[in-house]
Amino acid sequence: MSNQQLPEHPDFLWRNPEPKSSYDAVIVGGGGHGLATAYFLAKNHGMTNIAVLEKGWLAGGNMARNTTIIRSNYLWDESAAIYEHALKLWEILPEELEYDFLFSQRGVMNLAHTLGDVRESIRRVGANKLNGVDAEWLDPKQVKELCPILNINDNIRYPVMGATYQPRAGIAKHDHVAWAFARKCDELGVDIIQNCEVTGFVKDGNRVVGVKTNQGTINTEKVGLCAAGHSSVLAEMAGFRLPIQSHPLQALVSELHEPVHPTVVMSNHVHVYVSQAHKGELVMGAGVDSYNGYGQRGSFHVIEHQMAAAVELFPIFARAHVLRTWGGIVDTTLDASPIVGTTPVENMFVNCGWGTGGFKGTPAAGLTFAHTIATGTPHKLNKPFALERFETGALIDEHGAAAVAH
Repeated sequence: MSNQQLPEHPDFLWRNPEPKSSYDAVIVGGGGHGLATAYFLAKNHGMTNIAVLEKGWLAGGNMARNTTIIRSNYLWDESAAIYEHALKLWEILPEELEYDFLFSQRGVMNLAHTLGDVRESIRRVGANKLNGVDAEWLDPKQVKELCPILNINDNIRYPVMGATYQPRAGIAKHDHVAWAFARKCDELGVDIIQNCEVTGFVKDGNRVVGVKTNQGTINTEKVGLCAAGHSSVLAEMAGFRLPIQSHPLQALVSELHEPVHPTVVMSNHVHVYVSQAHKGELVMGAGVDSYNGYGQRGSFHVIEHQMAAAVELFPIFARAHVLRTWGGIVDTTLDASPIVGTTPVENMFVNCGWGTGGFKGTPAAGLTFAHTIATGTPHKLNKPFALERFETGALIDEHGAAAVAH
């Protein structure tokens, strides 16, 4: 059976075609953002002669390695707007994509452990409400009522002094999200090309006109970069630099348990966040490793600190066993906010710098980036996240909302 016959088989959700010699647009990166961009290019802008290039297997990078948390309770207006739009899209996408990717709005709590945490958290709740984002401040008793297994005793290293709570936030099954977007992209005529690594770009002066790959050169009128931690590598191939740093980010899961954890709990102060997946495993994440690198692994001491904090906050976890650990590559900017827009190279666009918040932003990133590629101008939601802000100083400092991997 040839590759072109694959979609006729009921076991395949999308084709696995050979690349054509030219496309109207090429998206580099077959993760959530790349697939969402291709979907919205086809759906909203009628661009179906496009290709998504993935150097490995579909959604095998950060899309397969994140901890699936979805929320929109960011501090600044610009961040709240794009993440809240993403959350609203998450709420309608299962029906739109005709795929149940297990979106569970079980709520997300951000714990406060110090007076500084409390002041900053209450400030964020107020800012969220002004931006139309559902947000509440919970005292320790209310925290315990919402999550009975959480330790709120005052004789521990980091006592729980309260928490912010977003009821509409939650989790989704990341692999299913990728498959849902991929299937719809394929139905709309998008070519998803796996094992196709970009090795360079073809330029006519300062305008990109093609993409060099290990499967040959592909001519194209527009290129969108959606490669997360490797965005800076691609940018250097194209002749410009991005103000991002790539770090390893670790997470782990336990073996399967009966349902014990009803919500999502995050602690910026001790750098741990915990949810329970649909199958029953406890999913825990930590902060980024401090060194720069592209390895999909990290340092043991980060996991050790993560587990110590988790066991203190959740004594019931003390006898749970770690099943496996892994790492992803997060691309972080100086202000902990993404870069979505044009580049110094004509007809080349970039979507990167989401750091630890890429998964939750997937739908809005795809929608706004597709608009930018199709029209050549930014959508109103991603206009503040232009690359030029690092020259003008119009930064969007979200370190308070994005200080812990989430």
